[in-house]
Amino acid sequence: MKLRGRTYAIFGILAVVLIGGWVLFQNYWYYIPGYIADFKDPIAAPHAVTWGAGPETASVPVSERPPNIVLILADDMGFNDITANGGGVAGGLVPTPNIDSIAKSGVRFVNGYAGNATCAPSRAAIMTGRYATRFGFEFTPTPKGFMKLVSTFDTGRHKPIYRADLEDQIPPVAVQAVPRSEIMLPEALKKQGYRTLFFGKWHLGEAKQFRMESRGFDDALGFSRGASLYLPKGDPRGVESHQEFDPIDRFLWANLRFAVTFNNSQRFQPPEYMTDYLGKEAVKAIHANRNRPFFMYFASNAPHTPLQALKSDYDALPQIKNHTLRVYGAMIRALDRNVGRILQALKDEGLDQNTLVIFTSDNGGADYLGLPDINKPYRGWKLTFFEGGIHVPFFMKWPGKIPAGEVYPNAVAHVDIFSTALAAAGGQIPTDRVMDGVNLLPYVEPAAEGAAPEGTPHKTLFWRSRTYRAMIEGDWKIQSSEIPKKIWLYDLKTDPTEHHNLADSDPGKVKELLATMMQIDRKQAKPLWPSLGDGPVDIDHPLSVPEKPGDEYIYWSN
Repeated sequence: MKLRGRTYAIFGILAVVLIGGWVLFQNYWYYIPGYIADFKDPIAAPHAVTWGAGPETASVPVSERPPNIVLILADDMGFNDITANGGGVAGGLVPTPNIDSIAKSGVRFVNGYAGNATCAPSRAAIMTGRYATRFGFEFTPTPKGFMKLVSTFDTGRHKPIYRADLEDQIPPVAVQAVPRSEIMLPEALKKQGYRTLFFGKWHLGEAKQFRMESRGFDDALGFSRGASLYLPKGDPRGVESHQEFDPIDRFLWANLRFAVTFNNSQRFQPPEYMTDYLGKEAVKAIHANRNRPFFMYFASNAPHTPLQALKSDYDALPQIKNHTLRVYGAMIRALDRNVGRILQALKDEGLDQNTLVIFTSDNGGADYLGLPDINKPYRGWKLTFFEGGIHVPFFMKWPGKIPAGEVYPNAVAHVDIFSTALAAAGGQIPTDRVMDGVNLLPYVEPAAEGAAPEGTPHKTLFWRSRTYRAMIEGDWKIQSSEIPKKIWLYDLKTDPTEHHNLADSDPGKVKELLATMMQIDRKQAKPLWPSLGDGPVDIDHPLSVPEKPGDEYIYWSN
């Protein structure tokens, strides 16, 4: 009897352990990618980096050199997050004077459009001057299991669609990348004699052959994946806001680390808040390269989730009562501070008068922040082709070339950055492939430089994510979706905020625009890997607000 009792006890203990282990696995399995990364690439202690230095003295005056080119990219910044656009976080309680100064000193493109409504494809469009769908980079690189997580934890009325049968067709996240056959902007500028410098978030390939160091950058400080912590979790220097209603936020907090690499080094921890660290290192790089032309791509991860701000920035905004909004505003305050650092460094080195500076955001603000006003006055969010997802801040300055305070009304896009920067550097736009972008300089330079081209930079602009498509042609915008099966038609001249769908009342225009859009669609490439799932996005409410019958929504593929 004693033996039998002991056996039952052992089996009971084993059962409890197995059940407990299974419960733990079911609740915390999504932590695994981060632990695997920690094992494969441990994070080293903070240490200094050395930027490749140019000549001690300049061979020609700054004014006679090709211009330096500085591209500053914010991450998930809403149109309404910048005070130059007439708004600002919390009704203007977080001024952005340094970002605003780029618009005041140059041109504000009031109808600037993102390359896509999500991070990686939009960045690919910036770096190549082509729609990312032209070369199959249609979806954001994500590790296996990510879409399963989204489908498991989403509790909304419209359920995510998870295509588990396609998991075997998904390549490892490290090689979900822009093909090597694409010409990237730093590669083109290197051929013009530029030193090329990278800071921040890459998100265009993690394997060595696809990383920033292999795609044209001489020096690169940052991270190859789509997000990073700004400080270690729970760091006393910071204040955090966790979005428990968002499965993506859970995944990020579980797997992200506070770490960067320099020129493909082992990961190491920065000595201070990520945005400040990158900004201060950018200042050092400007000094090291002051006597030769350089291209700087400052791809900040701010204000992308996870939301972490410096306590000092948070404490400077006591008038904002909503905790999440206050953390978010503090992150934008830090970003603006470091834009100011970069602009001041250019001035201190005597380079500001011959530097082309471009500022934009990769896409609109995200619904998963739970903040309702970040894309005002536009509807929609990141992960939609409504204006809130693709109508982004877009400023450019080049003293002596672009008049200060100019406001340009016609549609321009991220795909124009490649051609504009390369033309400024004296390079030739590639002719062996379709280029979707144009050189914007003739459209904004003074008349003394020659008459501006007739018409507008773009007859059409196009976006696609699997079976969800959008196109702008002139003042007209059309969106078509298979899930739900719906068409939206807007006259942006009279209805720029997309409140009056004309699809039912103007079927002739729908037919005309659909024909043009599908003609463009047929010229795009097949996706490099399939979409594993589709997630619902409510057009008019953030993710924190429960869906209601009658709410408009789309399904976004990834």
